Amino acid sequence: MIRLERTSVMNMENAFRGMRNPMNSWGKSDSTVDEAGNFIIGEADMKLATTLIHSGSDDRKFMRQIFVSVDITAPLYWWKEYDTYKVATVANSTSTMHKIHAKPFSREDFSCERMTPAVLACLDQVIAVLEERRQVFVETKDRAAWDDMIQLLPTSFNQMRTCTLNYETLINIYYARRNHKLPEWHVLCHWIEELPYAGELICSLK
Repeated sequence: MIRLERTSVMNMENAFRGMRNPMNSWGKSDSTVDEAGNFIIGEADMKLATTLIHSGSDDRKFMRQIFVSVDITAPLYWWKEYDTYKVATVANSTSTMHKIHAKPFSREDFSCERMTPAVLACLDQVIAVLEERRQVFVETKDRAAWDDMIQLLPTSFNQMRTCTLNYETLINIYYARRNHKLPEWHVLCHWIEELPYAGELICSLK
């Protein structure tokens, strides 16, 4: 399971202005901002952007200045893979250390939609133990009960993080993960495809 919410794309206008800095060609820019405040990329700007994008990472530096913020809820096993993208990303997560005991454990806290019935029954047993340990900790503050929760917690446990990335990082993610065996990556890549001008700026490379 993965859920992406509250997406914001920022700074595209400034990134495209900076794209023309190396050749002092600001006068050739034909992009506009519409009445709703949306940045509309002009034909000449898109032609230059496409050329730079296909020339490689060094030439498309402006892509690093198009920022994306999104709330992602996903299981810990997925976050372990996402954490390989530490460069040019920031994430502020909900705290397992501080809040693991704040609410009762239930199936809804875990990504278990692909589990077979036998494994799902096992998960239910683990949830029951986690909940028993949680109740002990809430009542007694026994550190041993807290340690039991932290060390028993399955990697299917869902965590929400507010993530900030840029379009260059999303290029790397998209082409590295779009055929990954985890369905969560397919959902994220589809989300990338729906971002403003993603078809031209991110998904057009071969």
